[in-house]
Amino acid sequence: QLEFITPFQLYFNPDLIFRKFQIWRLITNFLFFGPLGFSFFFNMIFLYRYCRMLEEGSFRGRTADFVFMFLFGGFLMTLFGLFASLFFLGQAFTIMLVYVWSRRNPYIRMNFFGLLNFQAPFLPWVLMGFSLLLGNSIIIDLLGIAVGHIYYFLEDVFPNQPGGKKLLLTPGFLKMVFDTPEEDPNYNPLPEDRPENQPRDQEQNEQQHLQ
Repeated sequence: QLEFITPFQLYFNPDLIFRKFQIWRLITNFLFFGPLGFSFFFNMIFLYRYCRMLEEGSFRGRTADFVFMFLFGGFLMTLFGLFASLFFLGQAFTIMLVYVWSRRNPYIRMNFFGLLNFQAPFLPWVLMGFSLLLGNSIIIDLLGIAVGHIYYFLEDVFPNQPGGKKLLLTPGFLKMVFDTPEEDPNYNPLPEDRPENQPRDQEQNEQQHLQ
């Protein structure tokens, strides 16, 4: 917006990525949502809202799995972008998050600008229809829905089918970086590290004794 850089330095261009080694384009094309305006703020609100609800809901305590979903979705969108001549994939990424959240919360009732009442699984399609009314291409929205469905099917549906198994396994290095290590059940803390010997606990015990 301040014209320090231009969209031409950010958009997805396989030729510049692989021949000119402008690797940053693999990431920056997800970060640009157009100039300041209704569409920009609309995407920001939905990205923040549904990213947060996923992180605090079904991914609570599973930060590595949450990051892996980002990487998996971004990888599939990038592959599709190689063949579909798409320049910016941020909106598709937002729709993917909305789709995954909506399928994991199928019974929540939604209200769209006070005009439509529907259940959560219809939300991605409502957003696609709204994008169509604004005159935008729905290819990006369809891509987000498709990638979201692939992730949801592989993560939530297929493992629960007869003969199914979990195919999306979060790499160990992501768990090592993002997840807190599990406590060793055989760990025996030093006497000074035990909760009953902490100063605060001692003060509380003395106060209770005095009472």
